[in-house]
Amino acid sequence: MRIHVLLSPQCFTTRPGNTGPRFLKLPLRLAILLFVTVVVHADDWPVFRGPNHNGISNEKGWSTNWPAAGPKVLWRANVGLGFSSFTVAGGRAYTMGNAAAQDSVSAFDAATGKVLWRHSYPCPLGADYYQGGTSATPTVDGNVVYTLSRKGNLFALDAAKGTVLWARNIMNELAVNEANNWGFGGSPVVEGDLLLLNAGAAGAAFEKATGKVVWKSSGKAGYATPLPFGSGVRRGVMLFAGRSLVAVEPESGRELWTYPWTTQFDVNAADPVIIGDRIVISSGYAAGAAGLQLQGNRVTRIWHNKNLFAHFATGVALDGYLYAIHGHAGTVPGDLRCLDPKTGAIKWTDRPVGMGGLTAADGKLIILSEKGELIIAHPSPDSFKPIVRAQILGGTCWAAPVLANGRIYCRNGAGNTACVDVKGL
Repeated sequence: MRIHVLLSPQCFTTRPGNTGPRFLKLPLRLAILLFVTVVVHADDWPVFRGPNHNGISNEKGWSTNWPAAGPKVLWRANVGLGFSSFTVAGGRAYTMGNAAAQDSVSAFDAATGKVLWRHSYPCPLGADYYQGGTSATPTVDGNVVYTLSRKGNLFALDAAKGTVLWARNIMNELAVNEANNWGFGGSPVVEGDLLLLNAGAAGAAFEKATGKVVWKSSGKAGYATPLPFGSGVRRGVMLFAGRSLVAVEPESGRELWTYPWTTQFDVNAADPVIIGDRIVISSGYAAGAAGLQLQGNRVTRIWHNKNLFAHFATGVALDGYLYAIHGHAGTVPGDLRCLDPKTGAIKWTDRPVGMGGLTAADGKLIILSEKGELIIAHPSPDSFKPIVRAQILGGTCWAAPVLANGRIYCRNGAGNTACVDVKGL
């Protein structure tokens, strides 16, 4: 959907000390001196885990009627080592990777794969028990792309050109250390005028327009992405930190509640999943999973067991059940399983997919196995019900696949990417 908005200068004002425009409720003028084009794509995927922060796309009507050889691959590219996923907004696809001790943020034409720009900066590979490279995924908010490196390099980039709007190093700004051995891994999240990060034991917030620190915390961060929840006066943000799940007030950083959760090496990497009034958290290193119930500003544990080790892949909730990848890279082979979030009971375990990733759309699971097989399946608490599958990539695939505007974007750890056509008729 394309919306052209015509505005005159009289439609804007500024606050003292604020150079950004502010809308007033004034009528549009016929004598137009300023022309602004806003392109809205209803099925964009502008942030990690999608527009609703739950791994589920709003897109409907995409095709699972694939040829025997699999869906058409529209384009491929190499973006450097890492496990950053894709974001897609305004006709552009973004991801990150590392090569020759430099991180690069890449922007592509989402349909053709044409490289539109790249922004690079020094950053070590960090190949510690894995291939190394980037972990966080770019975040798109309007005309700005926010990125975070494993060493704390935080950038605000012009979405169309890739030019730097502002830059910070959060280790210096916040006086915090990187998250253990593998650096900062959570993606930036925009909440109103703030940019939120999983840094410190209870997060940190920056002014998204300037990069100025608004509030911060000390202690060990986790690797998960901040998760907004609730609405209005009950709006909060969950942060899966190194040793706890904590909820804070986004504007102030004031702690709302905390639930202790310790793992070996303080590795909490899979995002919490909200299912009704329940929150499911899970980690690798034999930590298992827990079902929590949220009531106001209090959280209570309902169950805790070893039925799910979510080392770093975050599950998705569909029709009241959780679909997630259980395993631990290098020690426990990954498989797909369905859990009842009310009890933590396993409904089924099936289809070895390794330590892959998954998302969902239009009532279907979208799974990319660790070996690069793209699988579409019906969610069901009765059994695994695949619809179609096709080999898309080789190598090691940990990043979740992304569906946006009739295309699925996939990548592997070596930085090889594939964009496949799943447009409906």
